[in-house]
Amino acid sequence: MDELLQGLPERSRLFDLEPDLLPLFQYNCRQFSSPQDCLSSPEFLDHIRKVMLVIDAAVTHLENLSSLEEYLSNLGKKHKAVGVKLSSFSTVGESLLYMLEQCLGPSFNVAMREAWTQLYGAVVQAMSRGWDGE
Repeated sequence: MDELLQGLPERSRLFDLEPDLLPLFQYNCRQFSSPQDCLSSPEFLDHIRKVMLVIDAAVTHLENLSSLEEYLSNLGKKHKAVGVKLSSFSTVGESLLYMLEQCLGPSFNVAMREAWTQLYGAVVQAMSRGWDGE
């Protein structure tokens, strides 16, 4: 994962698209002075690993995403509690698609983009229930 993040051009894309996200990534009350400081911190890399585990779970349960409903809703509640705005997930999704496009190159075609967009949308929809308290 570390190599993946370091090898990507514009790996700070998430913060370039939405700079207000940077202050949300505080670990042990430590504020990062720049996106680069955050991106290179072990805590942020651990957070990215956790995000990738959620994506892996969604792919693994693709035929039965409803089995992850409670987990994802609770994950949404946790994100809301730390000040994440639901609207920020579209920025995260855009950053994910960008990363996939950069890593996969020409094999990241229109059909693959649509499949990832739908999967990510389903995950965000389930997490949004944590905002709604459903």
